[in-house]
Amino acid sequence: MGWSVALACASAGEPAEVFRPGLDPHPDPEAAATLARGLYPAATLTETGDTVLDFALWPYEDELFVGVFGDGPGRALLLCDRRLFCLDDDARRIADSVAATLPGARCGVLVLHSVISGCWFRWYEGGLLRRDVFVTAEDGVVVDQGGRLPVEAPFWKPVDDGAPDVPLPFDPEEFGLALAGAHMFGRGITDRGEDGFLPLELPVRRFKLS
Repeated sequence: MGWSVALACASAGEPAEVFRPGLDPHPDPEAAATLARGLYPAATLTETGDTVLDFALWPYEDELFVGVFGDGPGRALLLCDRRLFCLDDDARRIADSVAATLPGARCGVLVLHSVISGCWFRWYEGGLLRRDVFVTAEDGVVVDQGGRLPVEAPFWKPVDDGAPDVPLPFDPEEFGLALAGAHMFGRGITDRGEDGFLPLELPVRRFKLS
């Protein structure tokens, strides 16, 4: 399909139990801005309106999208930020910060790029990094750290059976979307369940950075 995605998603509980009908934006209208300012304390942030996740997955370089859901400390967070695509120390800082925002949360970070044909995925539990994997169609396995998650098993089977990883014997996009479905939303990102819930319709707030 040719997805480009730069998304961090945290949930305080099993994603399938959190991302369902009744998950409303945080009652504090400043909750999204507070998260954004915490990530970029030296930047000037200008709120420029609301949209849905479908239109926020690959922001421009001078913007980010934030969603905060539930009451109290929150039940879920979404961040779309092109800087995650850099796969550098700042990208890891952003990922680590989102993962640590909700106490005890699970957090997935997914970066896909349609032209490069690669996938970077990080998985956290309770703020601790448990899985870090980066693969590209051309370079094969670049990073493979931490215990593999069960949903990865069919993708890795050819490599585990002795096939070379260059070129990569599975599609990076399918790999990333399978991880997102299993560990970020509890369903496929494009799948409207029988309950009517569709992750791509989650509301997010847009901020310009300067």
